[in-house]
Amino acid sequence: MKIPFSSAREDPIAPTREHTTSPSFNKEAQEIGVDSSASSASDVHIGSDGKVEGFTQDAQDGVKKVEALTSTWSKRDLYLAYIFIWIIYFVDAMQQSATGSLSAYVTSSFYEHSLTATTGIMSSLIGGLWSLPLAKILDLWGRPQGFLIMLIIATLGLIMMAACKNVATYAAAQVFYWVGFNGMNFTMSIFIADTSALKNRGFAFAFVSSPYIVTVWIGGPIAQSFLETSGWRWAFGTFAIITPVMCSPLYFLMAWNTHKAKKAGLLPKTESNRTTLQSIAYYAIEFDIVGVLILAAGLAMFLLSFNLYSTHGWKSATIICMIVIGGLLIIGFALYEKFFAPKCFIPFELLSDRTVLGGCILGAVLFVEFYIWDSYFYSFIQVVNNLDVTKASYVTNIYSIGSCFWALVVGLAIRVTGRFKWIALYFGLPMTILGCGLMIKFRQPDSNIGYIVMCQIFIALGGGALVICEQVAVMAVTTHQYVAVVLAVQAMFTNVGGAIGQTIAGAIWTGVFPKKLAQNLPAESIGNLTDIYGSLVVQLSYEVGSPTRIAIQKSYGETQKLMLIASTVVLILAIAATAVWRDVNVKNLKQVKGVVL
Repeated sequence: MKIPFSSAREDPIAPTREHTTSPSFNKEAQEIGVDSSASSASDVHIGSDGKVEGFTQDAQDGVKKVEALTSTWSKRDLYLAYIFIWIIYFVDAMQQSATGSLSAYVTSSFYEHSLTATTGIMSSLIGGLWSLPLAKILDLWGRPQGFLIMLIIATLGLIMMAACKNVATYAAAQVFYWVGFNGMNFTMSIFIADTSALKNRGFAFAFVSSPYIVTVWIGGPIAQSFLETSGWRWAFGTFAIITPVMCSPLYFLMAWNTHKAKKAGLLPKTESNRTTLQSIAYYAIEFDIVGVLILAAGLAMFLLSFNLYSTHGWKSATIICMIVIGGLLIIGFALYEKFFAPKCFIPFELLSDRTVLGGCILGAVLFVEFYIWDSYFYSFIQVVNNLDVTKASYVTNIYSIGSCFWALVVGLAIRVTGRFKWIALYFGLPMTILGCGLMIKFRQPDSNIGYIVMCQIFIALGGGALVICEQVAVMAVTTHQYVAVVLAVQAMFTNVGGAIGQTIAGAIWTGVFPKKLAQNLPAESIGNLTDIYGSLVVQLSYEVGSPTRIAIQKSYGETQKLMLIASTVVLILAIAATAVWRDVNVKNLKQVKGVVL
C-alpha cells in the first residue's frame, strides 16, 4: 500500500532507529486526531521558490500526489471512482463466493482434503506481511501504480489456480492471488481514506463492501454450474479474464487525474540521481527486505509445523526443527529490527498509541476466532446437514451478507454520533461472543440447521460493527500522511491472525478428526479411513442415514466442538483490546483536503 524521497528527509513508514519520538503521534494528534496543517483545496499551489505549498505538513510524496489529485478532479470523477470501486468489490466478491466454495473440491481432487486450511496459511502470512511494503510502494510510486501491480499479481494467481497440478501449486497460487487481492483492497481502502472525510469514512468503507450482500446469492450457483459442466479449473480461468477487465477503469481514472495534477504544475518532477545498483540497495533498505524474509520464514515454519504434525508426529526431527528454527527466526527478527535494521519493518512508534495497538489486536483476534471455526465449516454443513453446493454457500455466506448490511448502519451511526468505541464494546463484541458460544451447542449432527443460521446472524451483526469501528479507531488518532501506515499495520495483524486461526484449525482437524473416525467408523468401512479423511467427495458418497455417514457426521461434530471452544475463549482478548481505545469524537475532525466525500 505504499520515492525516492529527498535525502534530507526519512520515510516515516519505516522510521530509522535515530527517531526517539514518533513524528506521527504528536500530542495534539494523539488527543484529537486533527491535522493541524489542513487547508482548503485552493491552498495547494506552487510557491515562488518552486516548492509545492499547502500540502499536509511534512507529507510524503504519495500523500502529496493524492492531495493534488483531489484538488484538481471534479465531483463527477469522485463519484465515478466510488462506482468503479463498488464494481471491483462486486466482481471480487462474486469470484470469492464462487471459487471459495470450490476450495474443498480442489484439495479433494488430489485426495488432500485435510489440507484445506493449510493451503491458506502461507497466503494469509505473506498477504499480511506484504501490507507494509505495499504501503511503501504506494508512497514511492503512487496509488495507481500500486493498484496495477497488485492487479497483475492477483490475475497471475488465478491463472496458476486454473492450471495447478497438485496441492503445492494450488497453495502457491493462493499466495499470489491473496497478495494481489489483499493489495488491491488495501490500495482502494487507502484511496477511500484519501477521498473521504473521517466522519463519513466508516460509511464509505461499508458502501464499497455492500456488493457482498448481492453476490452471496449467486456465488453458489456459479460454483455448482462449473462443477457440473466445465469443472473447477474453468471457474478460476474465467475470473482470470473478468477481473483485469473490470478493474482497469479505476486504474485509468486514478492515472488520468494524477497526470492532470502534474500537468497543472502541482507535482514537479524530482530526480533521484541514483545508479541502478544504488537504487536496488536503496529499495532493499526502504522495504527492509531482510527483516521481511526473516519474519516470513519464521512464522511460516513455526505455524506450518502444527499442521504437519499429524503426518510426521511430534517426535519427528522435521517437526522439531521447524518449531525450533521458526521460533529462533521470530526472535531473530525482533533482535534484527532492534539493533541492526537501517529501516524498521514494523513502525513500533505507532504501536505505542493504545488506540492503534488495541485496534490491531482486535483485528488479529477476530481473524483468529473466525478462521478457527470457519476453515471446515463449509465441509461440515455439506456432510452433516446434507446441503448441496448452492445451499451450503448460502449458509457460509450469511456472515458476508449480514456484516456488510450492518456495516452500513454502523457507518451511518458513526456519522451521526461521531462515536465508535461504545458501538464496538457494547454491541459488536457481545453479539460475536454470543454467536460463537452458541455454536458450541448447535453445530452438532443432532441440531437443526436453523440454529446454525441464527448463530451466523449474531456473528455477522457483531462482525459488521467491529470491522468498521476498528478501522475508524486507528485512523482517528493520526494525521492524513500516516493513514496508510496505520491501516497497513492493522492489515498485517489481521492477516497474521488469520494464519494463526487456520493453523489452530488445521492442527485440531489433523490431530482429532482421523482419531474420531477410527473410533466411530463401522468395521466394514474402517479400511477406507484414509480415503474418507482425505476427500470431501468420498465423505459425501456415503448415503445419508447409513452407519458410515452417521459415523462421519459424529466425528465432524466432536472435532468442531473443540474448534468452537477455542474460538470463544480467544475472544476474551478482544474485550481488553477494545476497552483501551480512546473515546474520540470524529464528527468534526478534518483530515483530508480537496474534493472529497
